[in-house]
Amino acid sequence: MKKFFGIALLVLPAFLHAQTSGKVYDLLVGTYTTGKSQGIYVYHFDTGTGKISYLNKVTGVDNPSYIAIANDHHFVYSVNEVGTDRKGSVSAFGFEPLTGQLTLINKQPSIGAGPCYILLDKKRRTAFVANYAGGSLTTLPILEDGSLATKPQNIQDSGSSIDKTRQNEPHVHTAILSPDEKYLMYTDLGTDKINIYKYDHSAAQPLTPVDPAFVMATPGGGPRHLAFHPNGKFLYLIQEMGARIAVYYYHKGQLKETSTVSLIPDGFKGAVGAADIHISANGKFLYSTNRGDANEIEVFSIDKSTGALTFVQRTSSLGKTPRNFTLDPSGNFLLVANQNSDDVYVFRIDKETGKLTYTGEKLEVGNPSCLKFCPVE
Repeated sequence: MKKFFGIALLVLPAFLHAQTSGKVYDLLVGTYTTGKSQGIYVYHFDTGTGKISYLNKVTGVDNPSYIAIANDHHFVYSVNEVGTDRKGSVSAFGFEPLTGQLTLINKQPSIGAGPCYILLDKKRRTAFVANYAGGSLTTLPILEDGSLATKPQNIQDSGSSIDKTRQNEPHVHTAILSPDEKYLMYTDLGTDKINIYKYDHSAAQPLTPVDPAFVMATPGGGPRHLAFHPNGKFLYLIQEMGARIAVYYYHKGQLKETSTVSLIPDGFKGAVGAADIHISANGKFLYSTNRGDANEIEVFSIDKSTGALTFVQRTSSLGKTPRNFTLDPSGNFLLVANQNSDDVYVFRIDKETGKLTYTGEKLEVGNPSCLKFCPVE
């Protein structure tokens, strides 16, 4: 019996090597639970092959449409995108990367309707929550045990913009911290603003407005998501309604727009809905998604000195409504979540050209809206 056990120990590593060809990460998928989904799903993702395998899930979570993973990898936070009044909420989970198990710790009100985005600072001290329907941004303190505390700060936006069908009131959509975490910027689709605040985690009210407290985006553009270049000098804004990307020079909480590009090809007459934006770790390429009738992924190269974008490629997302996407930690793959066709497709990235090629790998999951990677420890 002891001899057999020794043989098994020798064979096991070879078996595992045969099953994977790259480092394995957890892939967490946030969803809308109004359709086929039951909550947050956890998978293994092989960065060598691009293959996805089911690991675990947590149910009983209402519309965990966006999630954030703490830097220590043992806590996960999700919005609960519900409510037509101030009854949205945020859930905190303990997380075990090896098994993919999520365990609910607690839940707190987001102090706004329809929370659609959540961000954590690097040391897991504060959660920043964008309430889209409520038009506000909320900060929630995070305790040492990972739970969300009371005594939040809520910043209620006001105003409107030129498109009265969608911009008759504020719609806060996303938030991003500067690389040094001294400033926070958040977008308001309803007012066409990027709001800028100083961040001090130790203060009772951690956010205070800078002067000036915002920059205006293109009227009717509908600011949605933001992404910093790895060099920290450039900030990119994708505008949902205008299907454009604006480039800003960033310095100590100040933004200056330098250029814009359109996601729309010449002659396109259909509906648009620009969604997500990410930049490759090497800083060479920017990727975006456009929903509506386009349902595609766009690739741009980045000028390292000016941050300006040059079109490289557009390709079908192979599904409907590519709301969110992510680049895997190895930089080999792009995964896109098609919310209204219940699928996630895996594309291989050419690191020299930035171009995408479909790998043949596909994940079927109900109403996927957020993809996040976590190391397996």
